Amino acid sequence: MAGESSSGSSRRLFENREFVALASTAFARSQAYSTILIALALYADMFHTSSTVEGLFGTAFAVVQLFIVLPLGRYIDTRNSKRILLVGLLLNVAVFVGFMHVESVGHVILVRVLQGVGASILWITGMTVIGEISEDGSRGLWIGTYNQIGALSSLAGDVFGGLLLYLYGFKLTYVVLSAITVGAFVAVLLFLRDDPGGRKDSSEVSGRETIRTLLGRSAIKALVFFRLSFSVGKMAVITFLPIYAHTEFGINIFVVGGIMAGGKLTKSLTQGKVGDWTDRVDDTYRFIFAGALVYALGTALIPFAGLAHRYIPGTTVSAFGGEMALPGAFFVLFAAYAVLGIGDSLRLPASMSLFVEEGEQFDAVASSLSLRSIAWKVGQVGGPVFIGAIWDATSVFVAFWSAAAFIVVSSAAFVVLYSTDPAPEVGDAVAGD
Repeated sequence: MAGESSSGSSRRLFENREFVALASTAFARSQAYSTILIALALYADMFHTSSTVEGLFGTAFAVVQLFIVLPLGRYIDTRNSKRILLVGLLLNVAVFVGFMHVESVGHVILVRVLQGVGASILWITGMTVIGEISEDGSRGLWIGTYNQIGALSSLAGDVFGGLLLYLYGFKLTYVVLSAITVGAFVAVLLFLRDDPGGRKDSSEVSGRETIRTLLGRSAIKALVFFRLSFSVGKMAVITFLPIYAHTEFGINIFVVGGIMAGGKLTKSLTQGKVGDWTDRVDDTYRFIFAGALVYALGTALIPFAGLAHRYIPGTTVSAFGGEMALPGAFFVLFAAYAVLGIGDSLRLPASMSLFVEEGEQFDAVASSLSLRSIAWKVGQVGGPVFIGAIWDATSVFVAFWSAAAFIVVSSAAFVVLYSTDPAPEVGDAVAGD
């Protein structure tokens, strides 16, 4: 096992070949996710979809995950995590091949389903292994730095993915994503130890019993409730912000990537440090609360882009042999997404650390993370379509403020649940295991 002290620099983790291999999977996964989100705006414009149908682009990604994440978490806990990571990377290459050949809205939705399977495999397995091989006292640093790599990659997906889509279209973009994913496959194959997680003997306790035991812990109940409610608001933002920028204001797809890069930049710069803070302080859950409120603020700012032309003059920049118009809405959306990135940086390391700690008590880290994931998927399935329907029936302000309201309510309820009904003692929790 390799690790660093909680005061260690994130940079020193890159001397560890296993961390580098795992970080490469996060890089491949996050860059693909961000680039495809931008591509979805192009598909929406190409097929002239309604907001409700655009919500299905997000729902299709999540609906299959809703059914697979719990058995997947159990499977990861009892099998060779390295092999599962390799399968997930190959599946993501198949996703890119599928996107090269879409010809209708139905095709887009079907490939998004396949993308959801691959993303779940990579996220749950990668996070489980990071939690398992990080040294005690440095888990927040490992998780924060791992997520920081994901945020940096997501930023690259916004900027370079958006640039590739703008200059060369779909096929070359997906070829580049495939090459990056194959590189991650090679890194895992060469550098990651065999069977780096999955310590639980499947004959000791069933998957259903493991989940029931985890849900018996008050901390898990509070965390799961928060994830479910928060996801309704956040997934609406992730799905609709790039579509809103492209279809409402005519912002070209490369500049849309620049908008989203604002949030990824703040995440990539701060998440490792915040992860280190979570190793040093008590009441880690307060990071989750603060981050969620900041995210709600960023969400509420988004529809003000529609009023920006009254107060913020547009500008024109020259690039790549042509000119690109930046309306006032660009600056509002960029600022809003930067605020969203700060909120995520505060929230994510603490949330993941708490789920890993809970799962560790039962040698069920992946099962605990799968609960984290399935709570998200419930909101991810319904959130985009629900907010899209509100938008179609009312206005952009009502839609995004409804999303912000979900986030605020979920944050307040989480604090009440977590602080007034503390988790049971570890010894009591595992006595019957």
